[in-house]
Amino acid sequence: MSLSAFLKQNVKQIENEKVIVSERFIDENGEVIPFEVRVLTNDEDEQIRKQCTYKKQIPGKKYQYMNETDYEKYVGMQAVACTVYPDLKDSSLQDSYGVMGELNLLKAMLTPGEYANYLGAVQKINGFDKDMEDIVDEAKN
Repeated sequence: MSLSAFLKQNVKQIENEKVIVSERFIDENGEVIPFEVRVLTNDEDEQIRKQCTYKKQIPGKKYQYMNETDYEKYVGMQAVACTVYPDLKDSSLQDSYGVMGELNLLKAMLTPGEYANYLGAVQKINGFDKDMEDIVDEAKN
């Protein structure tokens, strides 16, 4: 069996995906404008996870701490990092919603349901929607 299929130049590249996040964002022709989403690298995901992890003292144990991850912040920051379009860093877009920062903008732009659905779509695009059983079953077919 050859390892050539695992060489970087032979691996199928993951394309950005267009995701309809809300029916409220429409162009001049009345067409719904999708968000463009990309896949994170493992390094990017690790950096986001580190930013969302903090040490919490273990109750009743002096000087003993455990790492805890703020999951809501983590998936929110993943969504920000994956969003190619619209440009969440654009200051005029942030100004129009009266917020500063990409995550605050994303939350201001979307309703709670739209935001939750978008986070789910970002998780799916990054492969977090499948467990190992699903992958094995898919490989068998």
